[in-house]
This record gives sequence, C-alpha cells and structure tokens, in this order.
Amino acid sequence: MQKILLAIFLIPVFSDVTAQNQVSVSECTVTYKITGADAGTNKNLQEASKTLYIKGKVSRSDLTSSDFKQSVIYDAKSGTVVILKEVGSEKYKSVYTAEQWKKENKRFEGLKITTTSERKTILGYDCKKVIVSLKDGSTYNMYCAAAIMPSTTENSYQFKDIPGFVLEYETSSGSEKITYTATMINFNPVPASKFEVPSAGYRLLQ
Repeated sequence: MQKILLAIFLIPVFSDVTAQNQVSVSECTVTYKITGADAGTNKNLQEASKTLYIKGKVSRSDLTSSDFKQSVIYDAKSGTVVILKEVGSEKYKSVYTAEQWKKENKRFEGLKITTTSERKTILGYDCKKVIVSLKDGSTYNMYCAAAIMPSTTENSYQFKDIPGFVLEYETSSGSEKITYTATMINFNPVPASKFEVPSAGYRLLQ
C-alpha cells in the first residue's frame, strides 16, 4: 500500500496575466482521487487521496491512506523541501537542500513534453493531454488546464515544466500505472499554518 502511494468552486484569487491570458493561481487547495488500472489496486487505494495546497511560492502535498501519511512541503524561494511521514504510530522527517532535492528527482531532468490534440473537461476546465517522456524511456500522460498556472510547480517535481495546471496525471508503482484526478479545487486563501514544519515529535532521517 505504501509503495503504491509513494509511486466548491469559490471566488478565485488570481495574479499575473500572461500574453496568452493564462492566469497564475497563487492560492488554492486541490483534492485528487487516486485510482489504479485494476479492481485489486482500486480496492487498496479506496481510502487513499492526495491534497495539494499552494500559497504564493510555497506548496504542500499530502498523500494519505488508512495507515500512512506523507506530506511534502516545498519552498520555491529557497528550493528546500521537508518530507513528513507517518507510518502507524511512527513519525519521520527528512530535510532536503535545493541541490539534494534536484538530485532526488534527477529522473525528471530533461523530460520531453509532447502536446496532443486530445482534450477532456475536468472541474469545468478545458484540459489538454500531454505525454511526458523521461530519459529512462518511461512515459506518463497528463491533462493540464492551459487557462491557469500554479504559482509554484516543483511539487510534485514532475510538474515543473508542464504548461498549465495539472488536473490529472499518472505515476507508476513497478509496472503498474496509478492515476490522480482532481475532484475539487478551492481558491480560498490557504492558512499559513499549513506550511509550518514541526520541530518535535518526528525522527529526523538522512
């Protein structure tokens, strides 16, 4: 289960309109459902979900299930990352410098993005399908809303060069693809407390 996880429209708060009228989203909360390619995987993922929080140049991504939780807190200004994990009653914390985080995600460096003509509507947004090809030969499908763009894109790291807000995407666990699909996006301000890093109660790794 842990291996699988690892592999309300409200008035929006927007800024920075580009020449193509793409709007930068500086505050939002997005909830994603997680599904697999078969009934067995979907059963394992039944209680799993992902929530992404964005506030200016900081973001937090929470993956949760019945017995596991992982939070990735990213600061785009410094490039630093804190990962918090809860497995049963055990709590762990890992801290990464910008250089360490880049190394941790080196498989996504130099990814190739191919935009297709395929589209779908997710949460009212027209989303284009893009195919992401990595240097190791693996490929992933994503659907991104070209009309909006998050103010920080390095959480998850594979979103870094995607030309829009990713509302559906694939990851893999071994040979199996896992799909994350946005089910809600809320543009209300996100409390700053969401990005506070606990100083106690976690075992420091690394």
